[in-house]
Amino acid sequence: MKEHLARYTLRIDSSLLDKLGYIAEYEGRTKNREIEQLIKKRIAEFEKEFGEIKSKENL
Repeated sequence: MKEHLARYTLRIDSSLLDKLGYIAEYEGRTKNREIEQLIKKRIAEFEKEFGEIKSKENL
């Protein structure tokens, strides 16, 4: 079964990663899930202002 999750390496200052880890733990999430939530929130904000972003699947 093919995995539908893309992989991406993120380079980030260790102090920011530590703070993100703190927030993620507080919210009951992993750092990865916290980043995913932040990305979803930003995309929703962008699309609200500028309209839906067409993904490769929607073309």
